[in-house]
Amino acid sequence: MTQQIEINNHTFILHPLSVVFWKQKSMLIISDVHLGKVSHFRKFGAAVPQKAIQMNFDLMTEAVRRFSPKTICFLGDLFHSSINNEWHLFETWIAEQDADVVLVEGNHDIISPLRYEKIGVSVVPEIQADGFLLTHHPEEREGFFNFSGHVHPAVRLRGAGRQTLRLPCFYKSNTQMIVPAFGQFTGHFTISPKKSDKIFAVTKEAVFEV
Repeated sequence: MTQQIEINNHTFILHPLSVVFWKQKSMLIISDVHLGKVSHFRKFGAAVPQKAIQMNFDLMTEAVRRFSPKTICFLGDLFHSSINNEWHLFETWIAEQDADVVLVEGNHDIISPLRYEKIGVSVVPEIQADGFLLTHHPEEREGFFNFSGHVHPAVRLRGAGRQTLRLPCFYKSNTQMIVPAFGQFTGHFTISPKKSDKIFAVTKEAVFEV
């Protein structure tokens, strides 16, 4: 189950895959995939299964098939660090895409933009369109509604007794939305929302407001 929200007369669909689809722009927004992180862990002896490497690519493909976007926008930290074997998987994945692909640079994106451009991926510091600002780090800028990542937001839900559950979430204020991390094996930061903020928690099957 998805959540559809309206911001400044534009429609955005929040999907359980932790992606946003901007309907008017036919743009799929994905943040903090951190490709290469699993290979990095395995290189240093972490007991992470080999099949986990393919998981991010399978989920990205699923998101693209769900929305058939004209543009795929990665909001930074596409790769965790330097090039490793997952770069070749990414090259193959990019070659299969019909959409334009753009990367908004994040703090982990240290791979040369020339390598991205060689395989058809544009690299930019930010995107401005129709009063919306797309960045990696959350930013307050007058006249814009900001979509960003970086934080890996999560919310802690409390049940009966002392039971708690922490879930990734879309975190929306009056001027910005922070998108949850897409990548598997990424950490989360538990947020403390204000009363005026809106929180959309994410499970494997649904996005729901809390």
